[in-house]
Amino acid sequence: MFDKTSWIRLPHNVVVGHGVLDQTVAAVEDIHLSGRPLIVASPTPYSVAGERVVAQFEDADADPAEVIVEEASFEAVESVIETARSVDAGYLLGVGGGKAIDIAKMAADELNLGFVSVPTAASHDGIVSGRGSVPEGDTRHSVASEPPLAVVADTEILAEAPWRLTTAGCADIISNYTAVRDWQLAHRLKNVEYSEYAGELARMTAEMLVENAGSIKQGLEESSWIVVKALVSSGVAMSIADSSRPASGAEHLFSHQLDRIAPDAALHGHQVGVGSIMTEYLHSGAKGQWIDVRDALASIGAPTTADELGIDDDTVLEALTTAHEIRDRYTILGDGMSEAAAREAATVTGVI
Repeated sequence: MFDKTSWIRLPHNVVVGHGVLDQTVAAVEDIHLSGRPLIVASPTPYSVAGERVVAQFEDADADPAEVIVEEASFEAVESVIETARSVDAGYLLGVGGGKAIDIAKMAADELNLGFVSVPTAASHDGIVSGRGSVPEGDTRHSVASEPPLAVVADTEILAEAPWRLTTAGCADIISNYTAVRDWQLAHRLKNVEYSEYAGELARMTAEMLVENAGSIKQGLEESSWIVVKALVSSGVAMSIADSSRPASGAEHLFSHQLDRIAPDAALHGHQVGVGSIMTEYLHSGAKGQWIDVRDALASIGAPTTADELGIDDDTVLEALTTAHEIRDRYTILGDGMSEAAAREAATVTGVI
């Protein structure tokens, strides 16, 4: 008897384009969220967009509350939860990059309240996914949470964000290539459940950025349009799969291990981008698709080498040979690789 079930949680509204920040209240009203809004932002995004969002809700007589978070931590999540309870918030809005959005998302999940994502930088697919990422000590935790009920992504604001954040978002999406390959490998060798739909959607988003890499330019608002649509698609793929598998494989394990060995060396997206060059080499060999991955990253100005990440060769090799220890997720790294194999992958691809 067939008894398989699935509960897919997706955003009801995704509003993307020039000047759409002014439609935030309308996007919220359309999904019938009620009660007092709590706007969660970090300092710079608050001045860039948060103040305007607060003003919109004030004009709508919604009596918005607000909280500024300085850093991403579980303590910050608890602080937002306490604030939400003290002001009797009806729903939360995360305004910013990864920090504010992840904190608001995780707090809303704990409170069982609705959450709206208002990104000010296209730096990673967390703007629409059902997962939050918070550092703790020398590691980073990826925590399941509710995806946003609505996303309001103003490309005018995204285009003005620091370019390195946009290139990090691009690299995060391009790394879907190897994430999906790892997922398929785990399905074949370990009988891990695989979703063809989610896998194809994640792979398609990577292809979209690789094929359009030459047209993604700093200061070009259309580039932000391309990137944010890809980030949304990647987040949706994770929601469909009810897993981070469509967008997180060996390249993410490599990045997480770098966070332990060399904290704050580079942006997450840049680290997974370099990781995807080497793990794609492991999948496809010397003449494989890793060349396309590397060239696309280079075209948009994302790092492709250890030196550009700001780490030394030994750190790359240590991370690559120990990344399999990060979590119980089968990837091309298997139960670990030798230093000689790691050096070959990093050398042939030009990472070191």
